[in-house]
Amino acid sequence: MAYRCLILGASYGSLLGTKLLMAGHDVTLVCRGKTAELINAHGTEVRIKMKGEMEHRAIRSTELPGDLTACTPHNVLASEYDLVGLAMQEPQYAHHTIRTALIRIAEEQIPCLSIMNMPPLTYLKRIPKLDTSSLAASYTDPTVWDRFDPAFMTLCSPDPQAFRPPEEKGNILHVGLPTNFKTARFEDSAANKILHDLEADIAAVRLDDRDVPVKLRVYDSIFVPLAKWSMLLTGNYRSITRSEPRSIRDAVHSDLDKSRAIYEFVDSLAQRLGAAPTDAVPFDKYAEAAKSLLKPSSAARAVAAGAPFIERVDVLVQLIAKDLGMPSLEIDETVNIVDEQLEHNVL
Repeated sequence: MAYRCLILGASYGSLLGTKLLMAGHDVTLVCRGKTAELINAHGTEVRIKMKGEMEHRAIRSTELPGDLTACTPHNVLASEYDLVGLAMQEPQYAHHTIRTALIRIAEEQIPCLSIMNMPPLTYLKRIPKLDTSSLAASYTDPTVWDRFDPAFMTLCSPDPQAFRPPEEKGNILHVGLPTNFKTARFEDSAANKILHDLEADIAAVRLDDRDVPVKLRVYDSIFVPLAKWSMLLTGNYRSITRSEPRSIRDAVHSDLDKSRAIYEFVDSLAQRLGAAPTDAVPFDKYAEAAKSLLKPSSAARAVAAGAPFIERVDVLVQLIAKDLGMPSLEIDETVNIVDEQLEHNVL
């Protein structure tokens, strides 16, 4: 059965979209008008490196079995879709056109798979030991999530690293680290069936009779996607400095002992909320992967480009740590640096 999938965000979202198209499902990407025109005219191109190959392959949507379209937010008809992927940066959801689309999605109770670094506040309400009432300050506008039912919201760890090459057109995505999307189950059983069907269909895809990287993996534990928090606080946010942004590799490996301490602290925070040690990714495995992350994080690039708002997982972790009586000077330092740089962009 071919599912109809709506993905909010045509940049990083085109990676998940391409995997769904390869598996024979239909995808609509929600984006700005000019990008929608470009995609509807020429499709998308995702460049990904197959295991054992030296060069990236270009996977073009126009050559895949699923159908791809693109539209602007005000043209979204939520009732037409079986699943929604949330792939925009968290501050973008506060824009009135996106917010209106979210209202329609929430009212229709369409299952939502978030691949944001910043978890929707609705998802955090699924964690019994977490008091979400004090976390609003970490969101650009927490009220955009008020209408959603936690049973139809799940979180997927956006572990694959990808970016739009600045010299290329806006329908091209380059995958630098082709790891898997790791998602928690839904609470709703019908939504879970969709998720497991997509997992199986994506796993079965072959290209020239070869396995294709970047799978969708479904886990029973709602804490598995939170393993990304350790990576974000250790590498991504520490790419932001008081001077020029640095690569994730340099953020992690310039002081490996400090990086390990931050990483393991955030892991311990997740375990206080109910995560099992096996839900986490070991630090050494992350540190090894970080050696290939030679560019600053998307958050660091956004701050350097003058963005007044970015996703603030650093603030979210800081607030949770304080609520649990586990404040961290290292986390506070990261938050302060990011705050300073964003304030500089506003003034």
